[in-house]
Amino acid sequence: MAEKNFLVDHLISEIKSGTFQLDKKLPSEHILADQFNVPRMVVRKAYEQLQDLGFIYSKQGKGSYVQETKKQIPLILSGDVSFTEKMKEFQFSFQTSTIFCEEISYDRKIFRSLEVESDDKVFKIGRLRLMDDFPIALHTSFVAKSTFPEIEKDGPDITSMFQYYRQRGFVEFGSSRSTLNVIFPTLFERDILQCSSLIPLLQVESLCRDKRSNQVLEHTVIIYRSDCFTYVI
Repeated sequence: MAEKNFLVDHLISEIKSGTFQLDKKLPSEHILADQFNVPRMVVRKAYEQLQDLGFIYSKQGKGSYVQETKKQIPLILSGDVSFTEKMKEFQFSFQTSTIFCEEISYDRKIFRSLEVESDDKVFKIGRLRLMDDFPIALHTSFVAKSTFPEIEKDGPDITSMFQYYRQRGFVEFGSSRSTLNVIFPTLFERDILQCSSLIPLLQVESLCRDKRSNQVLEHTVIIYRSDCFTYVI
């Protein structure tokens, strides 16, 4: 394990320094095994991990090659400006796809944070964020039907929650204290975000409030691919 980790760190450093350039073939398993005096299986495992981390790709029967690194997006953890507006400000090629809108069963934490009763209806709306057609984040908004009576009908067509709120008379937004966690993806998250189990995810959970009335508009859970962002704290 120590030999593999050393080799992975070494190869990442070489890739980042430009020693191994984009789409250039990496040394064969045999060459690296001789160079570092390790079994070929160690090199193979190191290459597999680099592929899972997105640094390299393989061609059947031809070897391993350096993968183009993903564009790093500055991530500002603020609830005052929508994710869509942030991406437009940075002029990224950005798209949103609403992938689900469905009523949830009673969840004490979410119902309490939305300040609604247990017999209210709460819907979750999931929007997949893509940059250059590549998935980078999953935003899930939990919204009470008592606050937005048409949410069941409108939800599947919402791409920006802030824009939806503005259309209904809410104009200034603020967030309650956010909770950040580093998690590893579930099978569903690996599938939807097209990442391996080795890519950590940053999970941000917060409330969005209307600044004028202090009314809770939504409970938000956002999952970001950690390899696609830099973080502004």
